[in-house]
Amino acid sequence: MTGLDSGLFAECVLGSLDTPDVPGLSTDVRDVTVEQLTGFDAVVHMAALSNDPLGSLAPEITYDINHHASTRLATLAKEAGVSRFVYASTCSVYGAQSGDDLVDEDAPLKPVTPYAISKVRVEDDLAKLADDHFVPVSMRNATAFGFSPRLRADIVLNNLVGRAVLTGKVTVLSDGTPWRPLAHAEDIAGAVVAALSAPADVVRARAYNVGTEKNNRTVAEIAKAVVEAVPGSELEITGEAGNDPRSYRVDFARARKELGFEAQWSIPDGPSSWPRSTPPAASPRRRSTSASPASPSSPPARARASWTRRCA
Repeated sequence: MTGLDSGLFAECVLGSLDTPDVPGLSTDVRDVTVEQLTGFDAVVHMAALSNDPLGSLAPEITYDINHHASTRLATLAKEAGVSRFVYASTCSVYGAQSGDDLVDEDAPLKPVTPYAISKVRVEDDLAKLADDHFVPVSMRNATAFGFSPRLRADIVLNNLVGRAVLTGKVTVLSDGTPWRPLAHAEDIAGAVVAALSAPADVVRARAYNVGTEKNNRTVAEIAKAVVEAVPGSELEITGEAGNDPRSYRVDFARARKELGFEAQWSIPDGPSSWPRSTPPAASPRRRSTSASPASPSSPPARARASWTRRCA
């Protein structure tokens, strides 16, 4: 396994790395060459500018990296003889949906941000590149949460936990009603493994929602879960940003049926259900790479430490 990254955040480590970094190429995704891709069986493409404020500030850069460079990477991978291309798309492609019905992969796409628009464009381009020898798969990941030594603190649950720990306030600027699907980082990794090992004729040019229906939560529900997890914190819903038009509840059945993939992590419904129980034994397509969380009978202090460690 070989990584490829521009290295902009290589030194931004929170605490210590539990495992050494994989060998990697220090290259901007826009500058990848066909020679760098030759000899690999698969490419898992997760590089992108994924922060919505950044996308709105400079949409042309988002389209350059997220769309054009991604399509170029897939084209070069095909030229290099790579047989499988797993692309990190997003549930944000569903954008502003009407009603509370679950949306599956066949639902109309209604992206509302440059980030989401770029993902739709790449999915379309990948479908055109697919053939008997090149198998692209688009993974529409729910919003990620979970701890990493190189932490992303701008995504909703991580951001709210960080604010709670640092300020004692869990602040929601919208009215809290929009729906957001969540997926733990470990589950996203497990879905990638499933997409790599699934039969080519099943996944070729297919899109899969990645997450679990249990994590279809409103922003207010996510915020309340954070308040319960961080003692002494207070919920504050200001509503100053109005009603966010991005709202969608997602159906994840296709991944279960076609990939044999079942997400394992869900955020708690309340103190009685937190922390979550130990996940069931991993299937051959999904191997856990970290220790199981504490059992439900753990004392509150231990429970808080476990959940915060994994999800902050």
